[in-house]
Amino acid sequence: MTAVTDQDHTDHTGDTASRKGAPSTEKPESTVTAEPRARGRDADVGDGAGHWRVKDEQEEQVGRARVKDENAASGSMGSADSAGSVDSADSADSADSWDDGLIARRMTETADAGQPSPVEPRAAAAQAPAPLAYDGPLRSRLDALRELVGLSRTRLDSGTLAEAGRVLDEAAARRKLSGQHTVVAIAGASGSGKSQLFNTLAGVTISETGVRRPTTAAPIACSWSDGAATLIDRLGIPGRLRRRPLQSPEAEAQLRGLVLIDLPDHDSAAVQHREQVDRVLKLVDAVIWVVDPEKYADAVLHERYLRPMAGHAEVMFVVLNQTDRLPGEAADQVLDDLRRLLDEDGIALGEHGEPGATVLSLSALTGQGIPELREALGQFVTERGAAARRVSADVDATAAELRPVYATGQRSGLTEEAREEFSARLADAVGATAAGEAAERAWLRNANRACGTPWLRLWRWYEKRFDVPTGRLFLRTQADEEATARQRVEQAVRTVSDRASAGLPTPWAQAVREAAARGSQGLPEALDELAARTGLSPSRPPRPGWWPLAVLVQAAMTLVQIVGGLWLVAQIAGVMEPNLGVPVLLMVAGIVGGPLVEWSCRMAARGPARRYGQEAERRLRDAAAGCGRARVLDPLAAELLRYQEVREQYGQVTQASAGVG
Repeated sequence: MTAVTDQDHTDHTGDTASRKGAPSTEKPESTVTAEPRARGRDADVGDGAGHWRVKDEQEEQVGRARVKDENAASGSMGSADSAGSVDSADSADSADSWDDGLIARRMTETADAGQPSPVEPRAAAAQAPAPLAYDGPLRSRLDALRELVGLSRTRLDSGTLAEAGRVLDEAAARRKLSGQHTVVAIAGASGSGKSQLFNTLAGVTISETGVRRPTTAAPIACSWSDGAATLIDRLGIPGRLRRRPLQSPEAEAQLRGLVLIDLPDHDSAAVQHREQVDRVLKLVDAVIWVVDPEKYADAVLHERYLRPMAGHAEVMFVVLNQTDRLPGEAADQVLDDLRRLLDEDGIALGEHGEPGATVLSLSALTGQGIPELREALGQFVTERGAAARRVSADVDATAAELRPVYATGQRSGLTEEAREEFSARLADAVGATAAGEAAERAWLRNANRACGTPWLRLWRWYEKRFDVPTGRLFLRTQADEEATARQRVEQAVRTVSDRASAGLPTPWAQAVREAAARGSQGLPEALDELAARTGLSPSRPPRPGWWPLAVLVQAAMTLVQIVGGLWLVAQIAGVMEPNLGVPVLLMVAGIVGGPLVEWSCRMAARGPARRYGQEAERRLRDAAAGCGRARVLDPLAAELLRYQEVREQYGQVTQASAGVG
């Protein structure tokens, strides 16, 4: 006898109602009553069900006699009413027990109708299962990934961060659901026997099998315990495709908490079937890959699924099915070759107690190897760690995918040497060296004017006033100088941005260059204005304290010359008595002393003039460096700091040091 769904009951009831009044042509062999058992109703989906109980031989004989008498007395109308009443009672009972409108299958369609169903009563009520709990390291990695995505949204495109966002969303969604259940999908190619394996593990024919391809058109769920409704809802499996396995104490004790999903063929000709496989594989906690001796080396399986999921080896089973078709030691040879291919795919194999994929060989048709798979699944489900390991593997895969945009394996950053070189280039562009030299010359010129002889100053005035133009043209105009200065500034910005972006991943290097380009806009004009405001005026250099004394001595030398000359003229004119020694001595002293004082002042002025020029150059360099720092270096440093932050977060995601890359 086979259990049926509520939909089956509805259809039967409708057929009975349509046949009311028609004579019954079938002779009932037994009377079956729907007796409600103890039910456990989950908060999300009722997992208990009304069960059909077969009466013993004596009750069947009495029932047959009673049915014969009733049929003879009341005809077909009575038979129809009786069937309708049974269906109605069962439908009402089922509706009270199952939120998804399903009655569990308890026996295969080929089971003997005369054997009692080996079912056990369920608890009267079931508490909602506790949600999944992640350990501290995994929570830290998820938090770091969330922070990483937040810091990167303005620098990376949405497509690059799409998978990371999906992993975070799925991890958050899975954490809210049951931690007592493990969702395992059975995936495989057409003809691999995955649906037959699904039915064998369930102990009842749930998924359709046959030679027609594709046989499985939609995912089918089978839960070994209550409270898995929200997990199945997350997979998008409707209520009509949810089943319960054959109830047996041994199976429930061994696989309690297992939710098994039979997927369509991953190589199905129907595109929607492949899309469903890809969608569900991203949501389940573990996967059982079923391969057969003919397609175990299929390139589609290895290149599209196994190789990309190599990091999920700890939540992966690889089962070689249909070994009954292989003669002698061929099964071991095929299994060894399968292990070799998995090793080439980068899938760690769980051998000698090491974590990795479980590889088994079995025959779902003959049952060979099924107990070993049940035992491995039971231990896997009992550990209750598959969901967290799956999330951790997803984070690993996401980190590996994002590595090119966060780490390059090269040192990066803006060195102090690069900063100084940039400031020096700006100083050259603004003419700091020339300005310092001009200030030094201005100081010397002012010193010469103050301490030089009056005759020399008069001669220089005369030359300046009566100097005739020679007709020479200036080869470089002011416009040319401005263009050259602008080019120097642009070259300095390009150089520093290239050095700052060296070793950075492409998106962050582009962000650094863009920040430098934004800062360079208007920089030449700002430097010109700053130079005009900051530069020291060469016409008014400061005077040291010894200048008045030097001026007084120079005036005395000039006065001595004048006195000696007047004295000599007076002697020549006869006004004074002839005495050439004194006036000549005075004139010589004045003539020699004046230039000597001027030369001494010039020598003494070199040091202060040099310091004055250096101070003018330093102030202009500092002003140019400050302008360049505010407009270019600070934005570059901000971008580099942001990259340093995301690199540290990426290091936490990969559980590596902050200096990764």
